[in-house]
Amino acid sequence: MRKTKIVATLGPASANETAIRNLMLAGVNVFRLNFSHGSYDIHESSVKLIDKLNEELGLHVATLADLSGPKIRTREVSGDSMLLTAGEEITITTRDENCSPGLISVNYSGFAEDVKEGEDILLDDGKLLLKALGSNGLDEVRAKVVQGGLLSSRKGINLPRTMLRLPSLSDKDLRDLDFIMNRNVQWIALSFVRTAEDIELLRKKINSYPGNHPPRIVAKIEKPEAIDNAEAIIKASDAIMIARGDLGVEIPQEQVPVIQKKLVKLAIASSKPVIVATQMMEGMITGMRPTRAEVSDVANSVLDGADALMLSGETSVGLYPVQTVETMSRIISDIENSGIPYQEVQHIENQDRRISDSVIMAACDLAKKVNASALIAMTHTGYSAFRIASHRPASGIFIFSDNPKMLRTLSLVWGVTGTYFGKFTNTDAAMLEMRKSLVSRGYVGEGNYIIYISSIPIGQPGKTNMLKLSTI
Repeated sequence: MRKTKIVATLGPASANETAIRNLMLAGVNVFRLNFSHGSYDIHESSVKLIDKLNEELGLHVATLADLSGPKIRTREVSGDSMLLTAGEEITITTRDENCSPGLISVNYSGFAEDVKEGEDILLDDGKLLLKALGSNGLDEVRAKVVQGGLLSSRKGINLPRTMLRLPSLSDKDLRDLDFIMNRNVQWIALSFVRTAEDIELLRKKINSYPGNHPPRIVAKIEKPEAIDNAEAIIKASDAIMIARGDLGVEIPQEQVPVIQKKLVKLAIASSKPVIVATQMMEGMITGMRPTRAEVSDVANSVLDGADALMLSGETSVGLYPVQTVETMSRIISDIENSGIPYQEVQHIENQDRRISDSVIMAACDLAKKVNASALIAMTHTGYSAFRIASHRPASGIFIFSDNPKMLRTLSLVWGVTGTYFGKFTNTDAAMLEMRKSLVSRGYVGEGNYIIYISSIPIGQPGKTNMLKLSTI
């Protein structure tokens, strides 16, 4: 049973009922809706299809809405694409017009104020490089093409040496948030996070909407400032995403692998899920097999201890979205079954949950000593699930909850298999019912050790105070 989860981005290649069904059956745990692309009608349809197929297939696949964030992009290109030639001079304008030969229009009004002479301007994840020659300080920057190539519409712009004054939430993000908060979405990702205050502002906006179970926040780490403030950002957020595409442009790319390992370790220590993203299986956008380097990248991210691996273009615009998920799933499973242990992580203590944390840690230690087949927990808030998963136990993690939205939220979390359970009346009776459920589905069998984690009296959120070792 695969423990590392798979996040798949929906797009033109996959945002239809047949594709979403096949992706679910292939093993997708979370669908990402990229709000940098696609209309509200398309995203509305995707959310409804995910809800419908979850109900039909008896699954708890989550939905993650990825806000654009303060991303600077080029505007539309006349004729779909244009060629930039090394050595030519180009005008970059903030005026609202199409890009055309000799002219690039950008969507950030402060571009000419922020960019200074000599600074690098990277387009399309660093594929194209320009050098700023000067600015009029109002609406134009003159630049020289250093590395040319084709530029198409709405490509991202990175300014690694420029101090930007962009807000953490754009006007578009606020409009998108209004749409998202009225749909069945469990996770919201914020792009280009720089400080913990960016997360706190988004959480304040989310909490201003009615509802008892607001979406949780994924902080995307893709700016140098985010690395400097990583511990505070992880503490403020509910999960992080290591967005290696922009990160590898904003900082020297050779630093990304070590930073990935450090961020994964920090997230696990805080019991926060961590997603590794970007170019994991990019060769499968056009081919039926990944490169050997891509296989190794997936494998090493699993060994680092990531909760989830994310596919972007591979499933949104690629030719083989389902085959890509199937291939990634096989790689993950093979690595997890290899017996190579995860690194030990010293967990950060939660003073408000010391008893719960101690019981959960003891349960995970006991599971290792007796080679338990299952760790079973009842939860309404999800706290026990996040904490158990952060210990990366070899045992299966089976979470029973009377909160359907929580079960979908937990689909992002390493190792967790969620089951709806509405019989939280008596501890002994509940444990018997949960054991029957696992036996009937073949997760445990005769002679297996299983460990229950719960609260007594039953159903008190945040009060885990009991563990029980039992044999089938």
